[in-house]
Amino acid sequence: MSGHSKWNNIKHKKEKTDAQRAKVFTKIGKEIAMAVKAGGADPNSNSKLRDLISKAKSLNVPNDNIDRIIKKAASSDAENYESIYYEGYGPSGIAVIVECATDNRNRTSADLRHYFDKFGGNLGTTGCVAYLFSDKGVILVEAEGVDEDTIMEAALEAGAEDIGLEEDVFEVLTATADLYTVKEALEGAGYKILSTEEAKIPSTYVNLSDEEAVIKMQKLIDALDDNEDVQNYWHNWENE
Repeated sequence: MSGHSKWNNIKHKKEKTDAQRAKVFTKIGKEIAMAVKAGGADPNSNSKLRDLISKAKSLNVPNDNIDRIIKKAASSDAENYESIYYEGYGPSGIAVIVECATDNRNRTSADLRHYFDKFGGNLGTTGCVAYLFSDKGVILVEAEGVDEDTIMEAALEAGAEDIGLEEDVFEVLTATADLYTVKEALEGAGYKILSTEEAKIPSTYVNLSDEEAVIKMQKLIDALDDNEDVQNYWHNWENE
């Protein structure tokens, strides 16, 4: 497989979110609200919403909170969040893409510009690093007790592009259009799905040998994690 550190990134976020539950609730709430706006409030017909509900439950968001978010998002007085992608360079030219959901574009842009400037990078223009990434679907599957050949056959038969073992999970890579089809096929075959999401996979990776650059890059990541408007980020730093 491509060898990207998707699982490491997710574990890093999980460690952070365990200590910052309020921010997690806010971020997943925005994702749910936007999914309801885009595809309706019925998870049976909105696979994106169905997956986000599962994600929210895995993060210990109470069912009452989830129901309240869905009901509010479906109402006429719901807040409108705009989805925006920002591109830029971290220290030593690390390529970074940040996905935000915001009700105030000016605030979010100012925050991100500040982070990049403060930690040795700069916010760029649209398209400045996007060409270094490919849009893919990533499904993480619990690896314990799973035969690699068997799951590989099931994943590829369902339409996956690639599969590999990363520590204690299988990473299944798909075209974005096939993400939920493959996920449902694997789920139906009895595999335990840990997460399902669209991701931007870098074509090449950069290793930071300078200790100061490593510290600055980690601080940039921490700042992105702490910002409630930031929903996701991707980069081509190899040594996280």
